[in-house]
Amino acid sequence: MAGNDRLRAALEILRRHLDQDLFPLEIGDAAADRRVLKELRGQLDDYLLPRLAAIDAPLLAVVGGSTGAGKSTLVNSLVGTAVTEPGVLRPTTLAPTLVCNPADSPWFTSPVILPGLARVTGGVAGGATGGASGAGRGEPGTLRITPVEALPPGLALLDAPDIDSVVTANRELAAQLLAAADLWLFVTTAARYADEVPWSFLRLARERSTALAVILQRVPDEAREPVAADLARLLADNGLAGTPLFAVPELALPTERARLPAPAVQPIATWLADLSVDAKARAEVVRRTLTGALDSLATRVPDLADRVERQRVGIAELRAIADKAYDVAMSAFDEGMRDGRLLRGEVLARWQDFVGTGDLMRSLESRIGWLRDRIAAAFRGGPAPDRELRVALESGVEALIRSTADGAAERAVEAWLALPAGRDVLDRSGVAVSGRLGRASADLPRRAGEAVRAWQGHVLDLVRSEGADRRTIARAASFGVNSLGVLIMLAVFSTTGGITGIELGIAGGTGVLSQKLLEAVFGDQAVRTLTQEAREDLRRRVRALLDEERARFSSLVEGLGPATETAARLREAAKAVQERGDL
Repeated sequence: MAGNDRLRAALEILRRHLDQDLFPLEIGDAAADRRVLKELRGQLDDYLLPRLAAIDAPLLAVVGGSTGAGKSTLVNSLVGTAVTEPGVLRPTTLAPTLVCNPADSPWFTSPVILPGLARVTGGVAGGATGGASGAGRGEPGTLRITPVEALPPGLALLDAPDIDSVVTANRELAAQLLAAADLWLFVTTAARYADEVPWSFLRLARERSTALAVILQRVPDEAREPVAADLARLLADNGLAGTPLFAVPELALPTERARLPAPAVQPIATWLADLSVDAKARAEVVRRTLTGALDSLATRVPDLADRVERQRVGIAELRAIADKAYDVAMSAFDEGMRDGRLLRGEVLARWQDFVGTGDLMRSLESRIGWLRDRIAAAFRGGPAPDRELRVALESGVEALIRSTADGAAERAVEAWLALPAGRDVLDRSGVAVSGRLGRASADLPRRAGEAVRAWQGHVLDLVRSEGADRRTIARAASFGVNSLGVLIMLAVFSTTGGITGIELGIAGGTGVLSQKLLEAVFGDQAVRTLTQEAREDLRRRVRALLDEERARFSSLVEGLGPATETAARLREAAKAVQERGDL
């Protein structure tokens, strides 16, 4: 008992790890991954945990098989009364019917076994005897419990939906019920015993060592021996040699609801009765099926863990796509600082206002002192052209930020749309959100403006700090903090790559002139330091803006999928189950 308690504890830990949305996105074969997860949850809830909690509980034999195999007719014939509804319309079994001895009814009406199915208690098909959970024929999603005195205690029969039903929910329920069974009574016919769908289930029974008996129905007298022999051969070829095999002859029944004559099903009834009264035989069936189900976890759970890791990798890929798009945007901004584009247009015009034009460039080297005096006089006596230049530069930097952010958003959306998982995320986010993701957020212009102005203020602080030195204070004072700050800002963008013709000369002169003036005030090393600090501060601010933009994408996958350690914990839980020892 102590061993069983440890095993149950290990299974409960495993079940808790499965109780989360492990496959939220269309990554890989997500439908198959979710199906595997659902099957594992179902077998733990419907069979392993209930059976370990009550190892001596009545045996559950699930009658399963293909459409039209005669499952319901067989169950009615075995119990000697109409407890299920056979017929020509498909599917006939809308809700599964469980038939048991009245003494076993409390076990099966409790929610311990198959807890996901609501209980309905009923008598013969179409009638009801009443019960705590309801009464009647039963609807889809319910389990109808029918107590019958003719069935011996210790064994219940459950008439399952068709494994190849045209209704998907019926097929899934049939698989769920078979996974909850101690014993499979697999029903097929002489005409369809070689079909692939039944054999896929039979091979599953072999893989999980599920106790099994095969019932071959509607066998013509002349074909009884060769068909039974061929079915026995197929069972052996599929690793199921020794499986009990019963053949029911083809009989003309007066109606679709008629039962088979008692002699036709007597061998099956006798075998089941012997099983029900033999506690040792029942225990062997339970042990075999339980052991097989537990052993199957050694491969099924690690396989699920691999699928979980694939889901996590897929989600990480979406994050990486967004990261790369905004890393490219940062590189585009860096290139925009280097290629001289910010020194075109309005900035060039304001620069000319700032220093004058004509023969200024030609006399730069020999007249640097005269230029300093001229600029200083201009600032003392006239309007503030440095302010206009700062505004023009501010506008240019903001435009560069917006264009790089727009490009990043467009690239990220296009890359996500190329992946099923990305399309899934965008669909989940809704039209309003996904429609805006392809371009920068609406408030970026405001935030970019604030960031650039804060950067310009920082540059002025740098100038004040550097100009506080006694050796430079007089020279700095002749220009003014604002003017020197503008020159530092221009130096950040002074590289002329990408500019040609007349613009090359003007922009190149811009860089040379600002550099000469700054060196005259601060010295060449200090200018390099100031320019580098100003450039890096601007990059940090732009990086923060782009990170905020990228967060619009990362927030869509935040919290999706399994936790980082889920796959490892699944494998640990499976290992703990395998270390259970003998049952």
